[in-house]
Amino acid sequence: MTSLQADEAFVEHYQFNHDPFTPRVPGFKFFPAKRKSVLAQLHQLARYSALMQVVSGPPGSGKTLLRQALVASSNKQSVVCVAVSARQAGNSGMLLRSFSQGLGGSAQDVDGVLGQVARLNQVGQEVYLLVDDAEKLQDEALGALAALATGDADGRAHVFLFAEPELLSRLEAIGKADNCHVQQLQPYELADTRAYLAQRLEGAGQGLELLEEQQVQEIHAESGGWPGAINRAAREIMLEAMLAEHQPSVPEAGGMNLPKKHLLALGVVVAGVVLAVLMKGKEPEVAPGGSMPLSASGQPAGETEASASSAAPAIEFEGDGKPVPLPLTGQGQPVPREPLARAAGQAEVEELDASHAAVPLPAPTVSAGAPVAAEAEAPAPVPTPAPAVAPVVAAAETPLPVAAAVPAPAPVPAPKPTPAPVAPSASAAAAPAAPVPAPAASSGATGQASWYLSQPVGQYTLQLFGTNAEGAAQAMVREGGGEYRYFRKLHQGKSLFVVTYGRFSSAEAAKAAVAALPARLQAGKPWPRTFASIQQEIRQAAR
Repeated sequence: MTSLQADEAFVEHYQFNHDPFTPRVPGFKFFPAKRKSVLAQLHQLARYSALMQVVSGPPGSGKTLLRQALVASSNKQSVVCVAVSARQAGNSGMLLRSFSQGLGGSAQDVDGVLGQVARLNQVGQEVYLLVDDAEKLQDEALGALAALATGDADGRAHVFLFAEPELLSRLEAIGKADNCHVQQLQPYELADTRAYLAQRLEGAGQGLELLEEQQVQEIHAESGGWPGAINRAAREIMLEAMLAEHQPSVPEAGGMNLPKKHLLALGVVVAGVVLAVLMKGKEPEVAPGGSMPLSASGQPAGETEASASSAAPAIEFEGDGKPVPLPLTGQGQPVPREPLARAAGQAEVEELDASHAAVPLPAPTVSAGAPVAAEAEAPAPVPTPAPAVAPVVAAAETPLPVAAAVPAPAPVPAPKPTPAPVAPSASAAAAPAAPVPAPAASSGATGQASWYLSQPVGQYTLQLFGTNAEGAAQAMVREGGGEYRYFRKLHQGKSLFVVTYGRFSSAEAAKAAVAALPARLQAGKPWPRTFASIQQEIRQAAR
């Protein structure tokens, strides 16, 4: 039992002895509905017919279980059964060697195997040669099996092929269709599906009362009556029911039931709005002489209070682990926070300054003895995110004419002065300006969770595999392209990253898309899942 099929929580929730819907469960019994008659015909034809017996059906139709039932129901005293899978022995050489070894010999051709069969026939024992996944056989191997079924004067073998329907067209193409008797398996009817589910659940220590009649009908409709698909659909529906029981109760009309982190974020936004409203209606106190009083930290008093209230992050310079206080360019000048904020990437500081734009500030009084940094004719280059940010040049270091820095007064009363730009150092001015990198978009499981949460709950996707390493999931998504995504869930208290493919309107459409996947992904047996079940797992992992 893997984490992608049925985890321990599923077994514990329903108090199963084991997962009842895995292909091979402890003590599983052959389900005879629509299969018992086929089993009887196989035994009958093996006794009286010299033709190969072909059992055909789609994946999950019960071919392998029927082959096991045929072996189990054979008389061990008079029948010797040798079963081989064409996945391991697809060509004639490997197939004949496997049959010979099963009969206790080492023959490598048709005549050698027929000699072993003849010796067993002489002592009253029949030989059943059974090939599972026979659609994987090569044409030469099919010819060798036809020769073994025909036999010679001394004896012949009874050959049984269990394959998907594509084998029938190949037998016709190579002229072996007349040598075969075909048994095509039929899907279960609704009553058969109900009885099959009851047998599976009872084998796991429970009963059919776990499923409502509507769920049984839904399982039958989604599976088409094929046993393998019944197992997958039943597990998915029961998992959804289990998750629905653990889902929080629906709030009353007009109420709110948001997660705590969302409520906290909402509270921060509301506090910011209230602060902005209060700041708009508050006039800053101006010291005599036209300059604003400074706090102990070196900032204007109004800005110090606003910065403390909004908890704007301190600007840090590379190479120093402590925040550096913002320098002033002369007594009474407002702190030029906006250029420094851009240099350090502090968008929050820019937003705080924008909220102060509505507060009218008196123009500072500039004396001839207090020179300030002049505005450059060309705009200053955008600083790169280098290990150090160029320091602000003090007034005493670069005295410039006052007239170049003071703009003409605007017609509005008490306009806010334009902050003096930061003058770069000589080394910084000589270096070419590099573009500021844009923030990278989140490509992790948190970034992709919103896509899953926005999908209709009744639609499907294909679940490919799960991994404990998020890097492996990200590599698969990058390699596969836009139809591949992954999400994070919790499995036994640990993160599990599950990769999915596509979006489909029905389970049948999702199953049909499996054929378009690479062979290595098809080998993992992808299975359809509704977005409802995935959304539940994402929400549980986010708590």
